[in-house]
Amino acid sequence: MLDVKMIERGLERTGKSKGGLAEAMGVRAGAVSEILSGIRLIKAAEIPLIVEYLELNAVPIMGRIGAGASIEPDYEQVPPEGLGDVELPFPLAEETIAFEVSGDSMLPKYENGDVIVVYREQRHPLSSFYGEEAAVRLKTGERYLKTVERGSSSGVVNLTSFNAKPINGVRLEWIGEICVTLPRGQIARMRGKTATKGRKATKASGGRSSDK
Repeated sequence: MLDVKMIERGLERTGKSKGGLAEAMGVRAGAVSEILSGIRLIKAAEIPLIVEYLELNAVPIMGRIGAGASIEPDYEQVPPEGLGDVELPFPLAEETIAFEVSGDSMLPKYENGDVIVVYREQRHPLSSFYGEEAAVRLKTGERYLKTVERGSSSGVVNLTSFNAKPINGVRLEWIGEICVTLPRGQIARMRGKTATKGRKATKASGGRSSDK
């Protein structure tokens, strides 16, 4: 559900103005300030306009995640803005990042080329992830998509896959809780729709583009 905090985050992240947002929504300039202060409610028809203008459904792809072998480059080597964006069919309230799945060790649930969206910050303790699939980064830097299993001692885990040998006795630097999985076919269709929309917008503006 779209809320004030998401709009404020979108304005700050994109550097766009309340006036530009009002214009995109087709409302008077003061309407956005009224929404942010709680005086005015967001109308249902305005939600997709806000989401599109503030890019609230765009999640940065921070590289690939290994469903098999480890993946380079390490997370820290990726630019802060990521390697591109994937657009979700809905906005997300909390800060998220995405990874493209590389490998087939998690078939049939995850295929090579799928994209997983995870929370940027680890929100729960290690023990809460036992028995669950997650994006993980080891203390040694490798990054995987695996099922996290309890290890032989405190703070140590085993990482398992459907179609690969387990990685036993490792310590994790970070766990990314999966909140959305996008099959590669769905991503291709969404990117196709975005490209078509962009061509139509360019044609309608006579080949000119502008950023409000």
